[in-house]
Amino acid sequence: MNLDEEILIIKNKAAAENFSNAQNVEEFRIKYISKKGEMNVLLEKFKQLDNETKKVAGKKVNELKQFLENLWETQKNNFENEVENTQKIDFSLPSNEQKIGNRHPLKLVEKQMVEIFNRLGFTVEDGPEIESDWYNFSALNFPEDHPARDMQDTFFIENEISLRTHTSSVQVRIMENNQPPIRVIMPGRVYRNEAISARAHCFFHQIEGLYIDEKVSFADLKQTLFHFVNEMFGEDIKIRFRASYFPFTEVSAEMDITCILCNGKGCNVCKQSGWVEIMGCGMVDPNVLKNCNIDPEKYSGFAFGMGIERITMLKYDIKDLRIFSQNDIRFLRQFSE
Repeated sequence: MNLDEEILIIKNKAAAENFSNAQNVEEFRIKYISKKGEMNVLLEKFKQLDNETKKVAGKKVNELKQFLENLWETQKNNFENEVENTQKIDFSLPSNEQKIGNRHPLKLVEKQMVEIFNRLGFTVEDGPEIESDWYNFSALNFPEDHPARDMQDTFFIENEISLRTHTSSVQVRIMENNQPPIRVIMPGRVYRNEAISARAHCFFHQIEGLYIDEKVSFADLKQTLFHFVNEMFGEDIKIRFRASYFPFTEVSAEMDITCILCNGKGCNVCKQSGWVEIMGCGMVDPNVLKNCNIDPEKYSGFAFGMGIERITMLKYDIKDLRIFSQNDIRFLRQFSE
């Protein structure tokens, strides 16, 4: 096969190539005009011709090279313009709806609780999750031999340093650095060395409240918590107080509400009693006030604390506490503000 025949074959093949996408254009370049392409193979053969033959064939070789390059450039520009046109953005068009995530149910309930107490004049305070014995126990009137100090309940990091077992430690910090009137709530994560089950976990969330001022009484505590329950669960919910014991309050009580799952008729959740305990509360023990340099002869106050998980489980009829920390997207998608 002579050179003229090869030129004609290459030209006819190139002209018949299909250009349906940008990939085809790149394949054309590699096949015909790259360093290893058919045009370069032809040029190597051209170099081996004698000078007289080169004078005649040279024009045809250059015409083929020009034809291939022009064909490639044309097709490349066509697809570049097509891509450019598809990438143009019309800013006058409405945007695509962006699907956003949902807030965690614990955060939804915490936000609602905080808003209720904010309307009653309580401000939000926070504190460290790693605490000394003083803030976690001693300042709160825990005796040296109190069971809560035992390793079965507390995660100790080192001697007298532990993960906080309640957000009451923040109360001490607030009272140490502020004089009454004090009206604060303290939401946060706490840790206890407990077996994980459907009803308990080694970490959970609390929200505690503290009100210190002159002539604060148990009646103030009852009215505050009654208002909270009505706002949180509705006006039909009833409450009751039962005598209890906490080292940092005296008088101490536990507060129950009518079971919202059975409307007080009795079910497995309330153990057929019609009542569900949601928090502990009481009047701040005078020893705690003394430990924080507040005069118990002049000031009195109340404190309360409840688990956010407990409130959330009641509000949404959730049976297993462990699901809150499993990050199951099917569960989380059910909640929205």
